Amino acid sequence: MEFLSSAWILLCTVLLVSALLFRKSGRGLKLPPSPTRLPILGNLHLISNLPHRSLCKLAQKYGPIMTIYLGSFPTIVISSSHMAEQFLRNYDHIFASRPVMGGDNDLLSPQKLTFSPYGPYWKFMRKFIIQELLSPNRMRSFASLRAQEVFAMICSIQSKAGTNPDSVVDVTKEVGSLTNNIICRMSFGKKLNEAQLDGRTFREVLYELLALSSSGFAYSDYIPLLGRLSLQGNRHRQAELAKILDVFMESIVDEHFERRKKGIDLECGDFVDSLISLSEDESMEIKITRDHIKNVTFDILAAATDTSAGVLDWAISELLRNPIAMKKTKEELDSVVELDRMVEESDLPNLHYLQSVVKETLRLYPPAPLLLPHESIEHATIEGYQLPKKTQLLVNVWAIARDPTHWEEASKFKPERFLGSQIDVKGHHFEVLPFGSGRRGCVGINLGFSIIHLGLAQLLHCFNWSLPQGITPQNLDMSEIFHINSRRAVPLLAIPTPRLPLQLYELNN
Repeated sequence: MEFLSSAWILLCTVLLVSALLFRKSGRGLKLPPSPTRLPILGNLHLISNLPHRSLCKLAQKYGPIMTIYLGSFPTIVISSSHMAEQFLRNYDHIFASRPVMGGDNDLLSPQKLTFSPYGPYWKFMRKFIIQELLSPNRMRSFASLRAQEVFAMICSIQSKAGTNPDSVVDVTKEVGSLTNNIICRMSFGKKLNEAQLDGRTFREVLYELLALSSSGFAYSDYIPLLGRLSLQGNRHRQAELAKILDVFMESIVDEHFERRKKGIDLECGDFVDSLISLSEDESMEIKITRDHIKNVTFDILAAATDTSAGVLDWAISELLRNPIAMKKTKEELDSVVELDRMVEESDLPNLHYLQSVVKETLRLYPPAPLLLPHESIEHATIEGYQLPKKTQLLVNVWAIARDPTHWEEASKFKPERFLGSQIDVKGHHFEVLPFGSGRRGCVGINLGFSIIHLGLAQLLHCFNWSLPQGITPQNLDMSEIFHINSRRAVPLLAIPTPRLPLQLYELNN
């Protein structure tokens, strides 16, 4: 009984304080239009487990710039290319920061570049990552590594296909392993997919933590006093997984320091090696610690693994649903590469239709449908609306990329729309922004494209793909789940049939 009484007192306190915050928020300012809000919850009750879709529907009623109250906190949501250009180009210098997210959620730590507020640390680390870890020259140095892992995936699929024409392969699992292996080798110098962490594989622990840490709009993020109640049941498990991964990352960093002490040099050092070298440079304006090394490396690992795998998954799914597009992609591959060898990265610039397939996939299934939240570092007046300092901004790139005023048959998969088009997907054209734009645009675009294009080309060139018995292009399950990244809700299962001479699958890459 005492526990119940205490719980009621705490809940009443939460309601009272939240109500006071609710009354004060936005007072005296001209904010964009907003749906009617409830005390305490604000507009959280209007947002489903697919928030980009919910916000898109609301924008159809309240306009391409609107205010959504997440608890007592007003958040600006933009859903048009014009508004995206205003905020991400014209006012990018103001909306270049990140709000504090996730309370004590380690995955969302400000020490990670993705979630760092705008300031000296973020500028320094972003410059270093672009110049030293993800530069074009650095990406080229890992070309053979990518080719090896793509070839390993092809061999894995071929062995499972065997001589049985009805062998079903879990495509989602295969592309997930591919991206995880590539990023782990680039980051740590070795594969970690099967490494055991507390009885589970590294990839299993990583994916569960990502899912728990980004499974939609957590009430505890926007009604802070509810955080410790853990009403959504995530916090304890998040803390357990974060601790397991932290111990494991510590062991990885220790291995690298030990190797350096022994004078063992690798032909092509990995990301941890580069960060350790930076930490030993006394002339650096910002001292890099072990925590920085772990956080930055994990940031790249978490962002790149799930994103690239998701794009590959959606691309294969759409091609299976669109046989004509699949046929055109294979005809181009046969013309450029022919059937006597596998695809090489040097072939990719000549595969224009395949590039259009990737662009169209990114248009329909942007990896982060709402990007990550931006936050203003000063007051701004935009389109006549008064937005105070620390205003949170969400960019619904999913809605923007399906805007029928810019895209004919916007919900249909039509790679042809990008053939001969000057529109790119790298943040220069605001009709399609899968990687964001401006200062907070994704720094790993080159890395992602190198994995996606080669992986997709090789999967399509080496195999003919068909759906399992009972599944047709019309009834293939295309439902999604929302984390920070958008992913298929169910694994993609398909039947591969080898289309190259069998000896090619046995060659060493």
